[in-house]
Amino acid sequence: MWSSWWDIAFNMNNKYSAELLTLLLITTSAVLWIFRAAKNPKKASPRLPPGPLGLPLVGYLPFLGSQVHREFSQLAKIYGPIYKFWLGTKLCVVVSSPSLAKEVVRDHDSVFANRDPPISAQFVTFGGNDIVFSPLGKNWRKLRKIFVSQMLGSTVLDNSYSLRREQVMKSIRNVYANIGNPIDVGELAFLTSINSVMSMFWGGTEQEEKGVVFGAEFKNMTTELMVLLGKSNLSDIFPVLARFDIQGIQRQVKKVADSFERVFDSAIDQRKKTMEAEKDDGRPEGNEERKDFMQFLLRLHDGEDSSSSITMPQLKAVLMDTVVGGTDTTATTTEWAIAELMQHPEAMKKVHQELTQVVGLNNLVEEFHLPKLTYLDAVIKETLRLHPPLPFLIPRCPSKCSTIGGYMVPEGTRIFLNIWAIHRDPNVWENPLEFRPERFLNGHMKFDYNGNNFEYLPFGSGRRVCAGIPLGEKMLNFVVASFLHSFEWKMPLGEKLDLSDCFGMVTKKMTPLVAIPTPRLSNLELYA
Repeated sequence: MWSSWWDIAFNMNNKYSAELLTLLLITTSAVLWIFRAAKNPKKASPRLPPGPLGLPLVGYLPFLGSQVHREFSQLAKIYGPIYKFWLGTKLCVVVSSPSLAKEVVRDHDSVFANRDPPISAQFVTFGGNDIVFSPLGKNWRKLRKIFVSQMLGSTVLDNSYSLRREQVMKSIRNVYANIGNPIDVGELAFLTSINSVMSMFWGGTEQEEKGVVFGAEFKNMTTELMVLLGKSNLSDIFPVLARFDIQGIQRQVKKVADSFERVFDSAIDQRKKTMEAEKDDGRPEGNEERKDFMQFLLRLHDGEDSSSSITMPQLKAVLMDTVVGGTDTTATTTEWAIAELMQHPEAMKKVHQELTQVVGLNNLVEEFHLPKLTYLDAVIKETLRLHPPLPFLIPRCPSKCSTIGGYMVPEGTRIFLNIWAIHRDPNVWENPLEFRPERFLNGHMKFDYNGNNFEYLPFGSGRRVCAGIPLGEKMLNFVVASFLHSFEWKMPLGEKLDLSDCFGMVTKKMTPLVAIPTPRLSNLELYA
């Protein structure tokens, strides 16, 4: 049988031989392909996420307005919890759901742990030597370990409490001296925060007052820096244009960074002289109770152990992270919290009742009171839900091609985690646009700042969670509690409270909160 089939197929004298052979080959190939595909199924290559169309060369850039966080949230309603768009030559992906955020910061954290810093960040990081923007690697791990475990360890923070307390008390005295006059609450909170941080740099030495003087200078520089880093820069969108600095943003950022560096250099020189004088006087060098940030960092810089020693650019970059990152977000959240409470008098009443019960009107707030102020803590958490300082956190960048939600995300893509949208998602939060601190008093769900609940990520999650949480949480709760316990706050006559926001690298109130304080404490000597 088979021999006759073979003979027919290859008998060129048979008029059907060519047709039979062709048909046979096609049929056999098809059967083999189907069999192989069924046996070894191949998944189709994942595609890019959906997203809005842009224009040639510029992509979606012309369609972005000033309120980017709101526009990104609207796009998520159209294209889903993950979508893409192009900004010039840069592919951007926005993630707007807890489950997809988990894929980025937990499931594939090692891939997405790198940053996509703006070009101008090289100046404020002293060549990429900081904690916030530097790439994942040995130097980043060393700096973060030093910052979290040693600079912000519980013992160090406890020993420096008196320094923070003194700056908060100074602010309370200044407010009392201006009773009845309008006060810019955001500016008050900023100066309190930055003076506290600068005081911690000097550790209460004779240089502390100079550090506090620097604080006023830092306020202007920090404000300018945040505005510049929040601007859209053509150099980031079209890297080929970076060397031309068409908008002048790099030059302006470098100018501000140089101003910071001059202050740092002066502070470092002064602290070195103090340390030398202490050494010459025979005072013990290892007095942990007096060790401050500057002294600690200088000892690391002078250390011989390469595994823990740091370079001078790294030292300055850590100072920059602390000064900028530890003040602006605290001040902004303080302003939002007091504004929301003024808008919601019932919540303000509950805060005052709790403060009166826990602290008493014959006492000032101390840090040991804070764990007992559960409603105030809920107020601050609710404020950070509605008004996260960094609505997209700091953009991430995958180190290799990966997938999120089944979609391909190429290496080098800029990843925005839209926590502003996640915090207002009606599928996650009941009545999400309402200010309701009580939602954080329910015991069935744990909400903290460590990023373990992907529905609530005000300070990020994973390897890149904010390194300054221990200090930031203490400062924020202490400042808000002190301002609210010491004073009643009301709007000037005829003024209306405005809760609209203004997008930027740090999202602030559109209109600064200016309010009139009146004393709450029964013992007026506490204001002296």
